[in-house]
Amino acid sequence: MESQELKKELSATLDARRELGAEYEAALVDSFVEKVDTQVRRRLAEERLSAARGTHPSAADSPDGNFGERFGFAIITLVLAIPLSAIGAAQAHLSGLVVAWLGILGVNYVHAAKFRRRHTGERGTDALD
Repeated sequence: MESQELKKELSATLDARRELGAEYEAALVDSFVEKVDTQVRRRLAEERLSAARGTHPSAADSPDGNFGERFGFAIITLVLAIPLSAIGAAQAHLSGLVVAWLGILGVNYVHAAKFRRRHTGERGTDALD
């Protein structure tokens, strides 16, 4: 699934949410997240295969540290923050909202730390490395 298809999928998910109502929001978000996860895993596998074959330089070797991937990840988490915030606030009020945003911040921190480690040459025990 390419980037354009993912945009169409997000639009369809948002349209379905408007039509079906809030009671299906969690299922719609889960479905969209699965599709994004599948695309990310496929791209990661392709990059690992290319790196193993030596067909292109690693993203960590570039001075930007693969800015596009980091920016895309941040955009996706911000888009998903809207329904996650709504679900958290609806289910557990302020504490649910705080937990949702702590999770969002945590995921972004771990993702940023992964790129920071690659850029500085450190190796961690991260399963994605």
